[in-house]
Amino acid sequence: MYMVMFVLHDSAHLDDVVLAWQDIGVTGITLVESTGAYRRQMLTHLGARHLFSLPRMVDAGQASHTLFTIVPDQAVVEQCVAAAERVVGSLDNPNTGVLAAWELDVVRGVPDRLRGTGQPGTESPA
Repeated sequence: MYMVMFVLHDSAHLDDVVLAWQDIGVTGITLVESTGAYRRQMLTHLGARHLFSLPRMVDAGQASHTLFTIVPDQAVVEQCVAAAERVVGSLDNPNTGVLAAWELDVVRGVPDRLRGTGQPGTESPA
C-alpha cells in the first residue's frame, strides 16, 4: 500500500481533483487546509497594517489544500498523478502543486479491499 499526498496550490481545483480521484476508484481522501512557509512569509511581510486582513486573504483563496489517501499499489499512485494533472496541468509547471507517494510498512484501520496479500505490514491482526 502507498500513501499519496498532494499539496494543491489552487484550491479552486479541489472539488475537481477529489472527483477525478473518486472516478478512478480512490476513496478515503482526507483534506487539510494548509499554507506553506513561503506563502505565509510573503503574507506576513506585508506589514502589521495588513495583519487583521490576513485571515480574509487566506479565506479568499490564499490557502492550499493537502489531500491524503492510501491506495493499494503503485499503479493507482500513477493513476492519481494522471488524474490530478488532468485537472491542474503538468505538476512540473509552477503553481500547480506537489504530489508525493511512499510505500507503507505498517497500516491498520483501512478497508480489506486495500490490503495486499503477502506484503509485510498488510496482514490483518489475529
